[in-house]
Amino acid sequence: MTLLRKSTPGQWALTLLLLLLTVVTLYPFWHVLMYSLSDPRQAMGGGLFLLPKGLSLDSYGMMFRNSGIWNAYGNSLFRLLVGTFVNVFMTAMLAYPLSIRRFLWRTPLTLLIFFTMLFGGGMIPTYLLVNSLGLVDSLWALIVPQAISAWNFFIMKNYFQSVPPELEESANIDGATPMRTLVSIILPVSLPVLAAIALFYGVHHWNSYFDAVLYIHSQEREVLPVFLRSMLNFSAMESARGFEDTAAMANVSEESVKMATIVASMLPMLMIYPFLQKYYVKGVMIGSVKG
Repeated sequence: MTLLRKSTPGQWALTLLLLLLTVVTLYPFWHVLMYSLSDPRQAMGGGLFLLPKGLSLDSYGMMFRNSGIWNAYGNSLFRLLVGTFVNVFMTAMLAYPLSIRRFLWRTPLTLLIFFTMLFGGGMIPTYLLVNSLGLVDSLWALIVPQAISAWNFFIMKNYFQSVPPELEESANIDGATPMRTLVSIILPVSLPVLAAIALFYGVHHWNSYFDAVLYIHSQEREVLPVFLRSMLNFSAMESARGFEDTAAMANVSEESVKMATIVASMLPMLMIYPFLQKYYVKGVMIGSVKG
């Protein structure tokens, strides 16, 4: 109460502005969730959706009866889990040796990696490279070409440099190899930056869709963002007409099923983020300031 009485008009105005921005940011997500939980016939009337208009789970039932979403979910989970592991592992394997000051080629190699942040080969040369490696129409095409992000490499490298060198020296005295030092000493004390980097990579893998459009041609390897795009872009295609017939039989609308699909696509990230949030700010700030 004392803080409230001491607040200046400017602080009150800033608080109200931040509350307004919070509502404006969160309401679209809330609208989609409430629409997906509403009775499709009542939801067709539109308006604000502060609460469901006639609670109904028919849209979710219809969505999960579509075998395509399970296939897309499985492919996206494979990309999320395997891709994030490969990303973090490869980034750590590159960042650790380049964080050691006595490493001979440390500076030129770091400059080469920084160069990739400024210039890239472009979409067509990248596609030709992926095609020459035989990765087109494979989920590995979504993982291998993006195994290391230069931005995340620098964050992890700077964090490794902030680890006290005495830990590495004590491991060397005990006869530990560089790999043993990394696994047993460096990584256990670097959990904040590892969690932050894993979150960066994981969000990218879950939301990325353009590379899947380029490299994935078969429906069996379709990932969730591409499936979601096809759900949101219904037209006169045969698949869309078939869906409309099934939706009519299930007493749901296309719009409500689209909303349910959007909610289902957001759930994994919303479930994972609270567990990594405590590491997020610490890992990024320490990795970006020290070095």
